[in-house]
Amino acid sequence: MTQTTAPIAIGDPVNHRILEASEDKVGGFQRDPFAEISRLSGVDTAVVIERIRAMLATGVIRRVRQTLLANNLAPGALVAWKVPEERLNTAFEFLLRKDPFSGHIVIRSTDVVAPGCDYRLWTTLKVPQGYSVQKHCEFLMRQIGATAFRLMPAKRMFSLGVGHMRRRGIMPGSKSDAPAEPVEFDVVQLTELEWRVLIALKREFTPEELCRNLWETRAREAGVPLEKFCEIAEDFSHRNLIGRFSTFLEHVKPLASGEKVTGFNGLFHWAVPAGRELEAGAEVGRFHALTHAYWRDAGPDFGNVNIMAVAHAPDKETVLAHKAAIDAHLKQCGIPVTLAAVYWGGRSEVKPSEISPFAYRDWCKNVGLNPDAMRE
Repeated sequence: MTQTTAPIAIGDPVNHRILEASEDKVGGFQRDPFAEISRLSGVDTAVVIERIRAMLATGVIRRVRQTLLANNLAPGALVAWKVPEERLNTAFEFLLRKDPFSGHIVIRSTDVVAPGCDYRLWTTLKVPQGYSVQKHCEFLMRQIGATAFRLMPAKRMFSLGVGHMRRRGIMPGSKSDAPAEPVEFDVVQLTELEWRVLIALKREFTPEELCRNLWETRAREAGVPLEKFCEIAEDFSHRNLIGRFSTFLEHVKPLASGEKVTGFNGLFHWAVPAGRELEAGAEVGRFHALTHAYWRDAGPDFGNVNIMAVAHAPDKETVLAHKAAIDAHLKQCGIPVTLAAVYWGGRSEVKPSEISPFAYRDWCKNVGLNPDAMRE
């Protein structure tokens, strides 16, 4: 592990400026992402690298990686699982340790009885191209002892960007001047060479790897010259396959420095009339407090909610105030809401979902499945 005397607290003024930029402002593929963080934060590039390396080495930063717009690379969904209470933590551990295709894993609860509140375990799932999300979940269901699951693929995205440091001081009701633009998803086919570059590109960095010439070793890993590697990565950006270069902090758990980034998070549900999902989602997505906002059809078990969003805050009251502001805005816009609910996040872990078809074939063989039988 890298030895350093650099400050690691997120409350340190320099670290705060760096993290405000590095969490979710470095969009697309950047040949020199630390120079871009330096430009955005006003902190010298060498200091940016030193501080991020120190925070990563000590566990204050959970991971540093190039993110992808995985919905355009692999079919996926938000999955709600109905699991007997006594098996919840065992199921959580299985999905965390043994299913590399499950990403966010959260045990959620509600303050009041709400449609679907018996679905306590929530995950995001990506299954590589050519393979079946339904079959994958049917396998997982048997492994974790779930009695039911509900797949909720995203039909449109209205907001995506973590930025917890930026959002810590956002006041309820703060929003953009214009509605959010809906983003559609379309799975893109890649060549074998492009997959090699993508797999090398997305792997998270160790502290020792963080330097100005960040992509040189990744190009060697992919077996292509650096210039070719960067050209392919830039083409990924143009094809809307690249998210951002990002430093990830823990959402709720205390950091190695003893600090907490956020204290509470709520998954907000709204049911709006069929045909008004795009309008409602665009109005919800303009609120600055939200880290995610999607149109997902949850079905009758959840009261047919179709707009979902997530907000984080240091305290529960602020999360509720953010939702109340959105509720009031939807009413002002004349958008009827027939059902609204908040699912609170409890135990949670976040890991990148594996999207490589090569990795999926290997995983199937390791768990005793025929990869061909898991195809769509």
